Amino acid sequence: MDTANLGTRFAARYQSDMARDRLPIDDVIPDLLNALKQSGAVVLRAPTGAGKTTRVPPAIVESGLAGAGQVLLLEPRRVAARAAARRMAVEHGSALGDVYGYHVRFDRKAGPRTRAVAVTPGILLRMLHDDPFLERISAVVFDEFHERGLEADLALGMVRLVRQTVRPDLQVVVMSATIDADPVAAYLGDCRVVTSEGRTFPVDIRYRPRRPEAPWPVATAAAVRTVLDETDGDALVFLPGLREIRQTTAELEGFARDQNIALLPLHGDLPPEQQDRALQKLDRRKIVLATNVAETSVTVDGVTVVVDTGLARVMEFDAGVGMDRLRLVPIARASADQRAGRAGRTRPGVCVRLWDEPGHRSRPEQTEPEIRRVDLAGAVLQLLALGETAVEAFPWLEPPRPEAVAQALGLLRRLDALDGNTLTDTGRTLARLPVHPRVGRLLVEGQRLGIPDRAALAGAILSERDSFERGVDAGPPRAPAPTVSDVLDRVEALEAFDSSGRLDGPLGRLHRGGAWSVLQARDQLRRLVRDETTTGTVSCSNPDNDLLRAILAAFPDRLARRRGPNDRRAKMVGGRGVRLGPSSGVVESDLFVCVDVDAGGVESLVRLASSVEREWLPAEKLVVANEILFDGQAGKLVARKQTRYEDLVIDDTAGHIGDETRAAQVLAAAAAARLDQVLPPADSDAGRFRVRVRCLRGWMPALELPAFDDTDLGELLEPFCRGRRSLADLRNGPWLDALRRMLSYQKLQAVDREAPDSIEVPSGSHITMQYEEGRPPILAARIQELFGLTETPRVAGGRVKVLLHLLAPNYRPQQVTDDLASFWKNGYPLVRKELRARYPRHSWPDDPFTAEAIRGPRRRSE
Repeated sequence: MDTANLGTRFAARYQSDMARDRLPIDDVIPDLLNALKQSGAVVLRAPTGAGKTTRVPPAIVESGLAGAGQVLLLEPRRVAARAAARRMAVEHGSALGDVYGYHVRFDRKAGPRTRAVAVTPGILLRMLHDDPFLERISAVVFDEFHERGLEADLALGMVRLVRQTVRPDLQVVVMSATIDADPVAAYLGDCRVVTSEGRTFPVDIRYRPRRPEAPWPVATAAAVRTVLDETDGDALVFLPGLREIRQTTAELEGFARDQNIALLPLHGDLPPEQQDRALQKLDRRKIVLATNVAETSVTVDGVTVVVDTGLARVMEFDAGVGMDRLRLVPIARASADQRAGRAGRTRPGVCVRLWDEPGHRSRPEQTEPEIRRVDLAGAVLQLLALGETAVEAFPWLEPPRPEAVAQALGLLRRLDALDGNTLTDTGRTLARLPVHPRVGRLLVEGQRLGIPDRAALAGAILSERDSFERGVDAGPPRAPAPTVSDVLDRVEALEAFDSSGRLDGPLGRLHRGGAWSVLQARDQLRRLVRDETTTGTVSCSNPDNDLLRAILAAFPDRLARRRGPNDRRAKMVGGRGVRLGPSSGVVESDLFVCVDVDAGGVESLVRLASSVEREWLPAEKLVVANEILFDGQAGKLVARKQTRYEDLVIDDTAGHIGDETRAAQVLAAAAAARLDQVLPPADSDAGRFRVRVRCLRGWMPALELPAFDDTDLGELLEPFCRGRRSLADLRNGPWLDALRRMLSYQKLQAVDREAPDSIEVPSGSHITMQYEEGRPPILAARIQELFGLTETPRVAGGRVKVLLHLLAPNYRPQQVTDDLASFWKNGYPLVRKELRARYPRHSWPDDPFTAEAIRGPRRRSE
């Protein structure tokens, strides 16, 4: 195929064969296809309304680039995937599910003839379990990638890995309106970036700050009424959540009725037909009350007015507590621009922002990616199931925080999904279930205990939105009656609704649509766990208690012990203080599981809890001790007689530290198991000295240097611990002196000579060396400081070459080599040609062998 003419030839056929309105994206599709043909990857930057979502996948199909394979369109939300598939099918003139279809959780419209399928990232990850090389897929299109959902990041990483290892023919397109394109293009192998100018109409931005005394639904409804009186189009109202949608709906019902305006909600949990109605243009005006599901990916026809609260609820992971917390936060400026752009899709529009203009300028430019702020347990489980055992080494576009990865691995071990670093049978089952690993563990344990239906219902309740009405529709709040489990009460309420249709109950009034959604999810989860679970079951003796035991299996790290009889305060595994909220009726049991927790505040608020009997706790996790102990939470020695579940004290009697020898032994043992908390930091003098010695020991065994390993340090620790009571005391101790005392004078001299801390380069600079065990030492220096140096420096008596990181004037590596002479001859001319125009003030001589080494830019007189 002629690459140069691919886009041009296709564009002519594309326009003549498909009768449809022309969109701005059509102008750049030929360029995009050519770029995709050349390198197999492209980043598309196109503004809201350009048409990228529904035009790019068909273009890949119709151009022949996809061959006989399918094109996957990844959408961040289910509603967007369904809407995109419907629009592509309409434009093609075919039935939904024929040539163009979708596949989202629990819903699929696609068949053997389907060429392009809109999916959510979670679906792609599950496809990888059955088809690790994506052999039936020709192209993957990531839409609205700027949202940076965790599963989207993971999916992009897996697709990139497949391309690099086994499928270089797999094509990738990453699209967004506000994406920072250059890092993504570099990540995909320095691929092309194609930009569409788009077609937008002017939007009149009006700032109308909410008065502090006005509740959000009241202020939002007032703004809607005012702006609709001044315009004639439909309105799209952005609210942070379902509760605010319902409350604002109540505020606007009278106005909408009087004006003959349709009042429609739009959020991810609505049935597809209700979502479609909100997206389509009606024969009368409409007000669509939406969450940020309408911010990108979907088009709401007829909208010329946007009213924006500027708020969103986002999940944030608290590594110290091991839980996500839902926070109401101001949206970023890029999100606000996306929302405002919805008013200018077809003609000039108006956007009313319920905040002030100075406050807008202080908002962050972009929303922080989920990978940096949410629970990673599900993502880590998927990686392990897909064969990526070194989670930290996975080639993320942006790596997660190490503490979040560690927390995720710890949780998976507690859920019996991991044995060490190896997936168990339970772990492999959890990875195939489209729910969080906790909910999956609940389903598996419920199946084992013989209560699959109840466990599936409990899992659906925990996975879906709360099906009980809140706010104006719910009537006055009801205090929960004393109970053994808030989750069990909700299960019974949904069971009653399922059998009799009763909406009212002790917990309040169910929202009919929400209740049906939960029951539908229950049926789907029940089928899934039955298909995926092969373990046998035990006879069900007490369905209520068995459900509570299954809940414990799903939340073993959230076991809490009440601080006193009838006290609503408790202490949880990990040491976190918690308080039962007003929505929980669990008031009697000493032990309970914190199921739904808001981690904010000094004490986490427990919204849903479930009682635990002491005999349900696994015996292997209970420890009874009567000795001097190390308190891991406090990081110091204590004398206790304790019964503990993990680190949660169930029984505790105070003691006294009297035996100094024993105290030193206990502290030394604790320190040996936590050397990373005890040893000096790696970048400290002592830390660098230790690594230098360990490296030189490997390079020059004849020196007989100590290993400074656990054994060596263990011998050092006990005398080092005498008179000390905590890890902090040890970490702040004289480590460098202690380490140096383990070497003779001759060996100290050898270390400084053969593994120097720094090296003098021709410019006169003394540059610190970077040592890492198992690798050659690194010297990172700007190229100009090395002129005249003809050979690569060596250490360890000339045995080990130094690995040179040759830096540009901006201190970014241009070459990594251990053969400097070869670089001067072969690599330097290319680097010089590339960089001297960008850095003209710096020296770029023709002959680096004889040139003068300098530290900075040339003097002006040179």
